[in-house]
Amino acid sequence: MKYLSSKLVACLAVVCVSPLVEAGVEVKDAWVRATVVQQRATGAFMRLTSTEPVRVVEVRSPAAKIVELHQMLIENNVMKMQAVSALELHPGKAVELRPGGYHVMLVDLVKPLAAGDHVGLTLVVEDKDKMRSQIAVNAEVRSISGRPAAASSTAGSIHGHAGQHKQATRPSTPGLP
Repeated sequence: MKYLSSKLVACLAVVCVSPLVEAGVEVKDAWVRATVVQQRATGAFMRLTSTEPVRVVEVRSPAAKIVELHQMLIENNVMKMQAVSALELHPGKAVELRPGGYHVMLVDLVKPLAAGDHVGLTLVVEDKDKMRSQIAVNAEVRSISGRPAAASSTAGSIHGHAGQHKQATRPSTPGLP
């Protein structure tokens, strides 16, 4: 039994740090911004790469009553956030869902989200033949700054899995991607 449980823990550890690939779509670095008291909305972010031309047409999550794909854009020198009906993924071209750009909006949260928690997301993708597939994503809840729970406190970079480095960005307003 002890052998079985250690094998299970090892397998789960690999699944949690490895990129998820389903329906020809690779999902990397999925995370959700933690919330503060009384906050009812937050954003989810990730990197998507597809081997085939597909569209993300829907996102679901038990963590929120409303889940939408959104885009931040500047119109007449004013930054706006708006829902989008689908997100096109072109073969081999990564699409970043990130603060200030495309993202998943989680609205009317069921409960507050604390750093270290995990949020289940389901991406619904549609291929050129209109066939739909679902991709289950387990996103880590990170601090408002977006740093992973085990991140180094070194200013200027955020350390992800496998020693990858990302430029640190200025934290956004809590509740807004």
